[in-house]
Formats: sequence, structure tokens, C-alpha cells
Amino acid sequence: MTSTRLPSFSRMLRLSRPNREDAIAFAILSGLAVLVFRTAEGVVAPLSSLDLEPVTLDPAHLPYYALRTVLRMFAALFASTVFTLVVATLAARSRHAGRLIVPALDILQSVPILGFLTFTVTFFMNLFPGSVLGVELASVFAIFTSQAWNMAFSFYQSLRSVPDDLEEVCHGFGLSPLRRFLRLDLPYATPALVWNAMMSMSGGWFFVVASEAITVGNTTATLPGIGSYLALAIQQQDFRAVGWAVGAMAVVILAYDQLFFRPIVAWADRFRFEQTAGADAPRSWFHGLLRRTRLLPVVLAPLGALGRLVLTLEPRPRRSGAARVRQPGPWAERAWQLGVWLGVAVALGWTGHYLLSWLTMADLTQALGDALITMLRVIVLIALASLVWVPLGVMIGLRPRLAERVQPVAQFLAAFPANVLFPFAVIAIVRFDLAPDVWLSPLMILGTQWYILFNVIAGASAIPNDLREAAGMFGVKGWQWWRQVALPGVFPYYVTGALTASGGSWNASIVAEVVTWGDHHLRAHGLGAYIADATTAGNYRQVALGIAVMSLFVLGFNRLVWRPLYAFGERRLRLS
Repeated sequence: MTSTRLPSFSRMLRLSRPNREDAIAFAILSGLAVLVFRTAEGVVAPLSSLDLEPVTLDPAHLPYYALRTVLRMFAALFASTVFTLVVATLAARSRHAGRLIVPALDILQSVPILGFLTFTVTFFMNLFPGSVLGVELASVFAIFTSQAWNMAFSFYQSLRSVPDDLEEVCHGFGLSPLRRFLRLDLPYATPALVWNAMMSMSGGWFFVVASEAITVGNTTATLPGIGSYLALAIQQQDFRAVGWAVGAMAVVILAYDQLFFRPIVAWADRFRFEQTAGADAPRSWFHGLLRRTRLLPVVLAPLGALGRLVLTLEPRPRRSGAARVRQPGPWAERAWQLGVWLGVAVALGWTGHYLLSWLTMADLTQALGDALITMLRVIVLIALASLVWVPLGVMIGLRPRLAERVQPVAQFLAAFPANVLFPFAVIAIVRFDLAPDVWLSPLMILGTQWYILFNVIAGASAIPNDLREAAGMFGVKGWQWWRQVALPGVFPYYVTGALTASGGSWNASIVAEVVTWGDHHLRAHGLGAYIADATTAGNYRQVALGIAVMSLFVLGFNRLVWRPLYAFGERRLRLS
């Protein structure tokens, strides 16, 4: 027996002998690790260091600021991924949990980022008093709120559209919930989740400016980062510094696209649901480099062994006849529904009593009127963005090589902070005497239209090649191809993107309906301007009223429009 093991062991040593790819990968990964640890030193510094080393417009500091911002954004992305895998899975696999989680996500995505900062900054700073870490966690949480809802909706939509034959296979093999999640749910939803993670990462740049300047009472803690650098440049009307910040953003986005997202896109292509091989698989030089290494599989082997150990220790599933979950009785179901409605009624009653005891009917009427104006803007902007990005997204998603070239450009455009364009909008509106109610509206969609594009690209990429080949074989072309192949294939993904884009547009209205550059102040009528004016005046009850009205409008629109479209896609347009 010894003679049979020694050759195997020597062969393993020979196969794991380091090669040139190992040396290159080690240099890249160790360099990234050094940068991360160097940047993390500032995270645990005393809070007084922010005053001793304030943010300046010296371009020499931009590389360090960029590293601090990227570290926050990836920390928020990691938290968003964990949140998505847990919460979206519960919402999709549990009917009772879904009835609570989905409306909660609708409300949370409509709450402005300033609303989260108002209640969370003090909490995080009290966790780590006198340390920058508390402010960093508050900033990471603010970025998290700009990333998590889109990813959760995407994962939820993917789990709700799993093909029926795969569902039947899982039931036939009697897979446990954990094994079903690892073998079916997670692989099936991975391609769309990766694209939405890229979109969420890019969308987080829109809120970096607000998240890196934390205010508590009369104290403002400005964290070093590209967002705070850009805010200072806009405040001082320094176009040159704005250009430096945008250039640094472009370099950072290109770097993490090549080293992180593009390898993940190439890796996730293996999970596409299809019965024929893909014609053009996405490529990544870094992914290919990692696959050719010999030491990396050995280093990662313990993680795989740990995963197999967890599955081994899992209790064996019972036979399908005994494994059926006992359905609750009708009285238990009615009691649960009654409890939910009572909780909603109590929450609404408490909120209404709090607001109406301090506000007048005129305040409520003004908030509702402004909300109708903002809703009209959102509907028009989403319709126009859909007409532009759905055809382009389908064209890009069906051509992986084209998607490779467009991906970094789309990420940069999605990450481009819309507030950088605010000065130019103000100058143009003042110069040509334009109506702010009309020409400030496009600023609401600048940072959110990309949710539609990225989701449509993900949907087009997920259309099985066998379906496309069958359409070509039967001569399906022109409008018939769009009506019977492309639009049904991307429709569930489009609904996810449009839902998130509409919620983000409501959120962006707070900064887009009131724009300032130097001595020029422009204001458009709408709920965003109402909340912005109340925040500036320090009227927190009007701020609470504006946020409550915005949440009700977003939730009502989702219930009346987007949720029925979700149900239509699950019922009529799923692969089965």
C-alpha cells in the first residue's frame, strides 16, 4: 500500500511545483494585501487624527484617498452580499417571510441616505468612542444602503424564476434546504447577482460624497476619500480638482474591474442555465492567470474541505414521503395575517399621531402635492430610460465579447457622480433661462438609469443558447424575435432594474431638485425639494413627513405596478 501512495504523493508535489503564473499572481495579490493593510491603519486611528490631517485638494493625496474609499465600498459590498444571500433567500423560500421582507425592502430603498445617517451615526460612534472606526462603520453602512436593496431584489427575482424541471429534480433527490441552496439556488442566481453587484458597486459612488462627511450635532467628521475630496472641490468651485477626482475614479474603476469583477464574470459564466455550449464565453486575463497557477488550488483546498465537512455533519434528509413540511392550519394562517395587519396598523397609527400632532393639514397637502409632481417625473424618466437602454442592453448581453469592452465603460458611467454635473446644469439653466422644473429632472435619472442597463444585460446573457439557436433555425427574426425571444427573456430582469431605478430616482430627487453652485440656487417643485428645504431649515418633523410620504408612494407604486409585473413574469415568462 505504501508503494501505491508514494507515487501519488510525488505526483502531487510535481503538479504543485510553482510556475511563472504563481509568481505573477503572488506579486499581484501580495501587493493588493499590502495596500489593504496600509489603508486599514487609518481606520483604527484616533478620531482626533481627522482634525490633525484634514482633507486637502493636493492631488498627491488622491491615491491614498482612493484606497480609503475603495476599502469602504468593498466592505459595504461584502455586507450587502451576506445580507442578500440571507434575506432574499428567506423572502423567496418562505411565503410568510416574503410577505414581510419584500414590502420592507420596498420601503428601505425609498428611504433617503440622509434618513439612515440621522439614526445610525450616533449608534456606530458610540460603539467605538474616540476612534475613526465608528465613523468608518457609519460611512460603510450608508454605502451599504445604496447597494443592498438592488442586489436583494435581483437575487429574489432569480430564485422566484428557477425552472420547474430543476425544482422537480431537487424534490426528487430530497435535497435539504442547505444543499438546495448550494447546488441550485446560488449557482442559478450567480450570473445575475454578479452583474447587479457591479451595478451596486458603481451606484455606491453616487452616495460617497454624502457618506464621507458625517455630521453629529454641531460636529462634522470628514473622512479622507474621493467623495470628501470631490465635495471640497465643488465647495471651492475648483474645476481642476474636480477633474483630478474624476480621473482618479476612472483609474480605480478600471483597476477593480480588471482584478475583481471581470474575473468573477468569467467564472460565473459556468453557471448559465443552458443545454448547449456558449458561443463566446467572457474572458479575463486575471482569471486565466489564476487558473494556470499550481499553488493557489493547494492554498484554497482547506476551504473546500471545510465546506464538505459542513455538508457531512448536516443531518440526513428524510424520504420524500416523510419530508413534506406540515402546512399550518387555516386558523394559524389567519392568526398570523391578523398579527401582521395589527402590527402595520399600530405602526401607521403611531406615525400618524406623531406627525399630525406637530404638523398641520397644509403640511400634509403640500407634501402629497409635491409627491405627485416627483412621481410624474419618475414615471417619465423611467419610460425614456427604458426605451433607450433595453434595446442596447439586449444587444450587449447577447455578445459577450462586446460586453467585455462595454463593461468598464458602463461601470464608469454608472459610477460617475451626478453631482459633478450639477455645476454645469446650473450654468446652462441660468445662461439660457431654462425652467428648473423641466431641466433639473434629468439629474434624477443620471445615477439610476444604469440599473436598467445592467439588469437587461444580465437577462440577455442568461437567455439559453439552445433557445436562441432554435429561434434562428425556425427563422424567427425582426419584431417577432423581439416579441417571442428577447423581451420575454429579459422581462423579469428588466422589472428588477426598473423597480430599483425608480426607487433610486425618488432618493436622488432630494439632491437633484435643489441644486447650488456658488451664488446660484435652483429649485424645482417636488418632494425631494420639500425634504431638502426641511433638512436645511432643521425642521425634522417635516423631514419625517417627507420621508413617510415618499415611502408610501414608492410602496404603493411597487404594489400596484411592479409586483403585478413580477407575478406576470413568474407565471408566464419563466423557463420551465
